[in-house]
Amino acid sequence: MLAAIHRSLEDSKAEDSAFIDLKGKTALADAMIVATGRSTVHVGAIADRVIKACKAVGHSAPRVEGLPQCDWVLVDAGDLIVHIFRPEVRQFYNLEKMWGGDRPREMRSV
Repeated sequence: MLAAIHRSLEDSKAEDSAFIDLKGKTALADAMIVATGRSTVHVGAIADRVIKACKAVGHSAPRVEGLPQCDWVLVDAGDLIVHIFRPEVRQFYNLEKMWGGDRPREMRSV
């Protein structure tokens, strides 16, 4: 799935794509991709391609948030989460810093 999503981001001209390995940091997913679109229209087009790529590799129904506004679209494909931002929104939330290598491990309840 990662390769298909990576191709879809390249094909849709997503900018500044970053892969973040989440293994051992959280139970949410194994990996996260953060990418930027130049405008709300571009963010929506990138998200559409990512959704189609997920479906093409067998993930029939990825969960999607933020598609109506297209400032920040989240595509949850299970073990892989894709965030697509407009530049200003990406800079504001700075997910790369939040999930970087210095982040403490998530506490899990037993």
